[in-house]
Amino acid sequence: MTTIGHFIAGQHVSGSGRSAPTFNPATGEQIGEVLLASAATVDEAVQAASQALPAWAATPAPARARVMFKFKDLLDRHMDELAALISREHGKTVDDAKGELVRGIEVVEFACGIPHLLKGEFSDQVGRGIDTFSMRHPVGVCAGITPFNFPAMVPMWMFPMAIATGNTFVLKPSEKDPSASLRLAELLAEAGLPKGVFNVVNGDKEAVDTLLTHPKVAAVSFVGSTAIGEYVYKTAAAHGKRVQALCGAKNHLVVMPDADLDKTVDALMGAGYGSAGERCMAVSVAVAVGGVGDALMERLAPRVRSLKVGPGNDVASEMGPLVTKEHLAKVRSYVDLGVSEGADLVVDGRDLKLQGYENGYYIGGCLFDNVTPDMRIYKEEIFGPVLSVVRVPGFDDALKLVNEHEYGNGAAIFTRDGDAARAFDYGVQAGMVGINVPIPVPIAYHSFGGWKRSIFGDRNVYGLEGVGFYTRLKTTTARWPGGVRTGAEFVMPVLG
Repeated sequence: MTTIGHFIAGQHVSGSGRSAPTFNPATGEQIGEVLLASAATVDEAVQAASQALPAWAATPAPARARVMFKFKDLLDRHMDELAALISREHGKTVDDAKGELVRGIEVVEFACGIPHLLKGEFSDQVGRGIDTFSMRHPVGVCAGITPFNFPAMVPMWMFPMAIATGNTFVLKPSEKDPSASLRLAELLAEAGLPKGVFNVVNGDKEAVDTLLTHPKVAAVSFVGSTAIGEYVYKTAAAHGKRVQALCGAKNHLVVMPDADLDKTVDALMGAGYGSAGERCMAVSVAVAVGGVGDALMERLAPRVRSLKVGPGNDVASEMGPLVTKEHLAKVRSYVDLGVSEGADLVVDGRDLKLQGYENGYYIGGCLFDNVTPDMRIYKEEIFGPVLSVVRVPGFDDALKLVNEHEYGNGAAIFTRDGDAARAFDYGVQAGMVGINVPIPVPIAYHSFGGWKRSIFGDRNVYGLEGVGFYTRLKTTTARWPGGVRTGAEFVMPVLG
């Protein structure tokens, strides 16, 4: 049993006396307890970040970049350790955890180029003897509130950009799988990051509310559900902070009649059931266009039935357990609901039992057919290994279906028809689009973010959007009065 505390001003601290249990989802066993930060502990972290801010903001960008280079090297060297840590607390397979780390490291690599990204603009002679130039400055102390499903990647979508641009940072990770964040803090310290620049506070709503209202926090980044994201956005914005809140999703994959069905099924399996569907970019709705539905189901159903479910540290596992007992019950209740709503449950994973892991939080892959837009299993984010197939007559119906959903995180189309693909890309109301790509998560030098109720705030994460969010623009207009020219001087000039 390990006790998981906080990381403030370069050292591990305990803070308040409240705590919550942490579990191994594969076995259902309690493996530790996480200390929940009080308002006083959060304030201690914010004060540490505030004290470290002036010196770090004044550190030359190339020096900040060198810390990121060293951090990236340490992440590569500790990949296996971090992946095992993530798998143990979250439940995802070790290979999936490594994939998460790689996508996070890509953002660190992007942050290594911060000297170039912070270059300003200059216009000379905008008036007689007048020049104008613009520079980007850090916003101050930044906070990150991150979810359980990507305990390393999502924080690394945030803090490398914030730190590289000269800010200091306080991270509040999910209390369900908190250990990865503390290990990242240790590696940052090893990379040479000064004390107080990066801090971690574990906690619940008390910690979140303290960050959202603290007068010394200038910006808040959030990833999580829409209900909480809207609360985070409204609360933080009301207290004068800039906010980016990335929220819920119901990602559709449109299957056209001309699609390569074998590749489409491969895509649906990985995107629908990878990480047990606990991804904001998981495909949870397949839209079968025209007469392709029957052929799609003939190929898809056997694959879902044969999905290899097991503990994350088993190399044979394709899908691990859900993160908590409570979340397992929630996902099972959605499957029950789909049956009561009249959808056809073609593959039922509710009764999955694994010998030796009877207390683990497992559910098999579930597959619904003939789902309709009025059903709650279509409308709401389930966040589990449940794929719904909706059948529509034509392309226009499919596009209308996607666009009328309240979420607009990601959408994909599988087709050989370039005209259909282009029309979908142009017309779909989603922030990230895949054409024969099931999970269109942009690479680090672009940006991640959805539309509609999948985001609050007008800035996406990482990429140039991240640079813009974590900096503010200062534009200077200068004119120098003419001086008296004294002619050539042949002595050594004395400064000061």
